[in-house]
Amino acid sequence: MPSVFTKIISRELPAYIVAEDENNMAILDINPLVYGHVLVFSKIEVDLIFDLHSDHYSSLMAFTKKIGSQMKLAFPSKRIAMSVVGLEVPHAHVHLIPISSVNELNFSNERCTFTKEEWSRCLQQLTCA
Repeated sequence: MPSVFTKIISRELPAYIVAEDENNMAILDINPLVYGHVLVFSKIEVDLIFDLHSDHYSSLMAFTKKIGSQMKLAFPSKRIAMSVVGLEVPHAHVHLIPISSVNELNFSNERCTFTKEEWSRCLQQLTCA
């Protein structure tokens, strides 16, 4: 059964797409820990990140670095944290989260909610960075 990310890649489900290339996609997390939380994933549907073929893993990490660099320009923060948890969606993905304290990286924290305008502004900040 296709993952939610596979359905986003095929445009069966909507998403706030930050960027994509032939192998990878980055979207705004719809259940973000903080404003600017991005998910980056391979277009290859693989559950565990270390099961990606080396070429696809390298491509994903290079794409993640590119998105993280954009995020650093777009959002005031001390760091862009990177986390691979993989429990929510059975499709290998990387969380990129602008943080100023380690407490912001706690996945047990209550998730943020935003208006459509705030989502659009966040996406615009990233694509203009």
